[in-house]
Amino acid sequence: MLSAHEFATLVLVNETPDQVDLDFADVAALLKNQLVTFEELGPSCRRPQVTLQGYVVLKAFGRSRARTCQTTPASR
Repeated sequence: MLSAHEFATLVLVNETPDQVDLDFADVAALLKNQLVTFEELGPSCRRPQVTLQGYVVLKAFGRSRARTCQTTPASR
C-alpha cells in the first residue's frame, strides 16, 4: 500500500516528469514497487517515468490521463 506522499509523488511523476524536487524516499518506494523506472537521458542525466503498473494504480484512483497521440496521414 502506498502512503499519501508516495501516491502524490506518483501523480507528480506522471504529470510533470521533469520535477526536480521529489523526495528520494518516496521515489525509492515507487521503484521498489515497480511503479516508476528511470529513463536515461544522457550519461549523467535521468528522470523518473511511470511504468505500466504505475498507470494501473493511477487509473484505479482516476488520476490517469490519456496521452495525446499524433499520427501522420497515410501516403497515397
